Amino acid sequence: MAVTHKMETLLDVTELSELLRQMGCPADKTAGMAAQLDKRADQLAAKKGCSKIEAMAHLLKLMREGWAAKDKGL
Repeated sequence: MAVTHKMETLLDVTELSELLRQMGCPADKTAGMAAQLDKRADQLAAKKGCSKIEAMAHLLKLMREGWAAKDKGL
């Protein structure tokens, strides 16, 4: 599942866990990371005045970029 498409609905934690696994997150860390991302998206949305969907898309983009850099050895 690509993160580059516009999210129209929020993922539940189980779906988010699977997305994280597909993006390269270690399987044993996906559930905890999904819960943290969900909480952080709420915080970011409140702070920036954007929707939770926009906040989650931003966070997932950052995570994808981080894992891509790690895979390249950066």
